[in-house]
Order: sequence, then C-alpha cells, then structure tokens
Amino acid sequence: MKISHRAQAVAPFYAMEFGKQAAALEAQGHHVVKLSIGEPDFGAPPAVREAMRDVMDGRPLPYTPALGLPTLRQAISAFYRDQHGVEVDPARVVVTAGASAALVLAAAAMVDPGDEVLIADPSYPCNRHIVESFGARTTLLPTTAATRFQLDVPTVLSHWSPHTAGIMVASPSNPTGTCVPPDELAAICALARERGAWRIIDEIYLNLSDHGPLDRAPDSALSFDPDAIVVNSFSKYFGMTGWRLGWCVVPDALVPVMERLAQNYFLCASTPAQHAALACFTPQSLALCEERRTELARRRALVLEGLDRIGLPVPVPPDGAFYVYFDVSRTGLTSWEFCRRALVEAHVALTPGTDFGIHTADSHVRLSYAASADELDEGVTRLGAFLASLQQ
Repeated sequence: MKISHRAQAVAPFYAMEFGKQAAALEAQGHHVVKLSIGEPDFGAPPAVREAMRDVMDGRPLPYTPALGLPTLRQAISAFYRDQHGVEVDPARVVVTAGASAALVLAAAAMVDPGDEVLIADPSYPCNRHIVESFGARTTLLPTTAATRFQLDVPTVLSHWSPHTAGIMVASPSNPTGTCVPPDELAAICALARERGAWRIIDEIYLNLSDHGPLDRAPDSALSFDPDAIVVNSFSKYFGMTGWRLGWCVVPDALVPVMERLAQNYFLCASTPAQHAALACFTPQSLALCEERRTELARRRALVLEGLDRIGLPVPVPPDGAFYVYFDVSRTGLTSWEFCRRALVEAHVALTPGTDFGIHTADSHVRLSYAASADELDEGVTRLGAFLASLQQ
C-alpha cells in the first residue's frame, strides 16, 4: 500500500505516545501519575452536562448550519464583549469540531503550496503539521528564556523572507504556558499585516491566563488586530476536551470561504455538543470556570515550589495555560531519556521537548499541572526520588 508523503512526514505526538505507555503500566496494576496530557481534571461544568442529558432525550438531532448554531455564535460574541471588552459580530464566529478543525479550515483558506509560515520554537506540534499538510513550509524561529520562549519583533524580522505568507502565534503557549506581552503581540501583528501576511493567533488558553491588577481577563488579539484569525476552544477553560468543540473568529471576507470549506470538510460540528455548550455562558458556569482558573494557579505555585525544591529549574515561570517547561540538562539525560526513565522507574508520565521543536528538544520537558493537587504532589515527590537515584 502506498502511503502519502504527507502522512509519512507527520511525526508522532509524543505526549499521546507516553500516555499510551502510561495506560499500559496502569493495566499492569501500577499507579501512574499522568502529567503528560493537557486535559483539565474538572470536566465540563455541571450545567453543560445537564444540558447534554436534556438534548439527548430522543429528539432528532439534525445538522446545524455549517458555521454553527446561530445562538451559540451569538453567545461566543457576547463572551468576547463581556470578558475581553471587544465587539465581535456573531457572523464572524465559526463553530468547529474542536480548535484543531478551526486550524484546518484556516489553513485550507490561507495556505498555498510553497508558502512559508513562521512559528515559534518551542510550540504545539499539531499547528505546524496542519499547515504543512496544505503544502506550506514552516520555519521554526528559536526563542529563549529572555523572550519568555515567545516570538518578538526582532526575531520575526530577522527570519522574514520573500516567501513568508503568514505567522502563527500561541499566547499563552503550549508547552511553556507563557504569554506574549500585549504590546509585543500587537507589534508582531502590525509587522505581518504591513507585509500582507496573514496572522493566526491561537488563544485556546487565553482565559486561563493570569488577570491584571483590575482582575480583568487579558485582551484578545482581536482588540488590536480585527483581521487576524483567532482560534479558541471549549476544551481548556470550559473543560470540554472530549466534546470536540471549538471556534474561530475570522475577517468578514473569510466568512463565505470558511462556510464553503466547513460544508465540504465537516458539514458541521456536533449538534448535541453545540446545544450543550450554550450552558457554558450562564453566570453560574462562568463563575465556576473562574474558580477553576484560580485553582490552577494554586496548583502552578505548588508545582513551581516543588520543582525548585528537587532541583529541576523552570527558566520562565508560566502565566497562563497549565504547563511548566523545565530544564533537565543538569541531569545528564536528554529530555526523551528523562521522560522514558521517569515513566518506567518512577511511574510519572511527562512529555519530552522533542514534541515541540528543535532548539529545546533535548534539554526541556513539559509537565501538565491539569491533574489534581494530590497527584501533583505525588508526582513531584516521585520525581525527587528519581533524581536522587540518578546521583547514586
């Protein structure tokens, strides 16, 4: 059987691979502390679960419009107004089968074979694999702790070429949990816009970012770049990972394009999930999600203190998402070796930097603190014993 070059070029997602190995160890009766997958342990808010039960009462569940339920698009628009202080026409909201589908549609709309796309290194691997599937060539721009492992204007300028067609930025980032400072992100977007390049801004973790002094959610990129394509998801802030529901906000000119593509690629996102997701935007659900954001900040503090105590430095403390990106170079092990041995010897599942790029691939490891506080405490304790064993 002939396998396409496209399929052969896609590397495994090692976070999932380590997850499979962790499941195999659990099947043998071991307790594995799973800190490898970015999946909040909270689940969907109770009102969302109840709404799903209600809609699954035997009624017909036909396709929705390709762009999503009008009521859900309106609710997302109101969310931007109330949480981020930016007006978004509901007509510009495209509801998708997870944020991944939003990225697929955006790439299909914007990418031509041979285009160059600039992406930070480290970054979430699936983003670059999606645009490469449409023929783009991704250029991974090395970042450092000095720029919070995020792009800045000098780095973007130094790598810009005549073939650069677009730029992808995630803020907060997976795997580092760090945000691009708003002024810097606005300058990056302006630079790209002036050169006629598109901007895809991954804001999947935006509402899990730290609030400012006025206890206000961070600004969306839409506040300073209304023509950017902004991608978001119900998976992280709303805890609906397995529901596979996301959205993107696109410029007016892209709405009919995205509609045609959605009709052909997906028809629509899950009808019952869309109906249930309306319950995300009740005052009770939003208040609960804010309590969970605060709890994640508490877990982050626990993890940072624990990693510091056992001698695993975190070059840049995160200010969003639920990831810590720590340095293992002092151990004498590569990130892959560290994660493999931590899983086998300490029964702690982590994700090697190999997943996220080139420049920190061997030296850094991602830990997800989306697990419970008890599991995080146990995981850090086990890692401390594992490190001690390396020194014997």
